[in-house]
Amino acid sequence: MIKRIMTPPSIDWPMKFKRKLESVQHPELREYYQAGVVDAQTPLDEVTFLAMDFETTGLDSEQDDIITIGTVPFTLNRVLINQAKHWTVRPRKQLEEDSVIIHGITHSDVLDAPDLSEVFAEILAQMQGRIMVVHYQRIEREFFNRALLTRINEGIEFPVVDTMQLETLVQQKSNGGLINRLKGRKPASVRLSASRSRYGLPQYTPHHALTDAVATAELLQAQIAYHYERKTPINQIWL
Repeated sequence: MIKRIMTPPSIDWPMKFKRKLESVQHPELREYYQAGVVDAQTPLDEVTFLAMDFETTGLDSEQDDIITIGTVPFTLNRVLINQAKHWTVRPRKQLEEDSVIIHGITHSDVLDAPDLSEVFAEILAQMQGRIMVVHYQRIEREFFNRALLTRINEGIEFPVVDTMQLETLVQQKSNGGLINRLKGRKPASVRLSASRSRYGLPQYTPHHALTDAVATAELLQAQIAYHYERKTPINQIWL
């Protein structure tokens, strides 16, 4: 039996895109907003999503920068691997040793990489008309917005489905509350690998932007299959 897990009231993204189009100046951003976004009542099984993952030099979007980006389009039925994209970009600060240990990207890997200003139009083209899917939306939203503000003096806003938030809601419904606490039960980890394991999904090597994007796409497919109706409107889960 499918359990319905509902998120808080969502933003009217079609209206927000129309308003952004009235004020945005940069041509690539105008083209992105001009493409629009699906109607809020569009069923999940009619939406084309774009799983996205960033690897960064740290966790502070004010001080750190993006170093790799992975994207892959998908629907509830298919992950479109043949349309996946991966970019390595040069950060504006030197890589810290701690971040190199986590993602394995070294100084030599980014030395000859382009600045994000040279590739962001390609990224926007991947995003056009699609709903972004990420695992912990603060990273992709804050870092992309800050990176564009720094380079073209305009930021970006976009609708997101956050698989971490969805899994948090699932865990709160299943294991939260006073009775569960008295029984010694508590919500489980909502990290990407831990969340995938609960749905029987295979484990991938973490901290590679494209691999994590594919992992996030598969996780959303599983979450929808277990906890939502396929005809659920997209505005029930986007942020």
